[in-house]
Amino acid sequence: MSNSLKAILKIALPLLLGGVLVWYSLQKVPLSTLADYFKNANYLWIGLGVFFGFLSHISRAYRWKFMIEPMGYTLRFPNSIMAVFAAYLINYTIPRAGEVSRATILTNYEGVPFEKGFGTIVAERVADTLVMLIIIGITFIIEFDVIYNFFFADLNFKKQWWVLASFVIVACFIYLIFKKGTHPIINKLKTLFKGFLEGVLSIFKMKKKWAFIAHTIFIWGMYVLMFYVTSFSIDATSELPFSAILIGFIAASFSIAATNGGIGSYPLAVYAAFSIFNVAQAPSLAFGWIMWTSQTVMIIILGGLSLVSLPIYNKICPKR
Repeated sequence: MSNSLKAILKIALPLLLGGVLVWYSLQKVPLSTLADYFKNANYLWIGLGVFFGFLSHISRAYRWKFMIEPMGYTLRFPNSIMAVFAAYLINYTIPRAGEVSRATILTNYEGVPFEKGFGTIVAERVADTLVMLIIIGITFIIEFDVIYNFFFADLNFKKQWWVLASFVIVACFIYLIFKKGTHPIINKLKTLFKGFLEGVLSIFKMKKKWAFIAHTIFIWGMYVLMFYVTSFSIDATSELPFSAILIGFIAASFSIAATNGGIGSYPLAVYAAFSIFNVAQAPSLAFGWIMWTSQTVMIIILGGLSLVSLPIYNKICPKR
């Protein structure tokens, strides 16, 4: 397969999948029904959710400064903000292209070598992944009974032991493969895991590590809050327990990686998570669409303004 064909598939397949999922979602709940939910939603809560999302992005832009400074560069805050929003917008067109464009913006307007700027973005992702794993762990502990009963309620005691035994056997098998395996794919996975671990440990070696950690916690706190407060915009989701919101948030977060910016996949992921708590199909999908649309509109507006403003700002205020 040629490189050009691979590049086309990387762009086309997520967009195609997103289109299929949008169509599937609208088969589940008609567009007219979704329109009614949008019409009757409480936009005060939606606006507050957008505000929390905005704060998380601003904090991410500021946190970036802590990673750039140890390399001997000074990142101007306006450029950092515009680079972050522009990257989010570009990710809606080409998967993961936003990260490349963000590092490119840093090179063009701040003079930071591309590989160094891109390295800081990868390190950021490591920190974010670690926080996401912590959130998943906390949610699993809080809602263990609900999750277990949903997936294993129909298993008898004997089968439950088989499930546990199978899990242990598979875990041991995977450990042995990683411990003894020499296959190129296994070696690559080992390298990735080692890089992830080194990335986590490097955070604690930063000069302003506690400020970085505080901003990381704040960013994810805002992510969760924007999801939580937006749930009050619809009556059917306004009384969900916070632990249910966490499960919905986790599912929605993973869906963003499936398609460009979560197009189509985001509402379906929310619906799948909320079904554990017996929330009806229509309000679950409607909430997912409201949540995704409100955040996407913000990214389109601010990302578009950022792309337009970047050359203007740097022409008026050139780096010295």
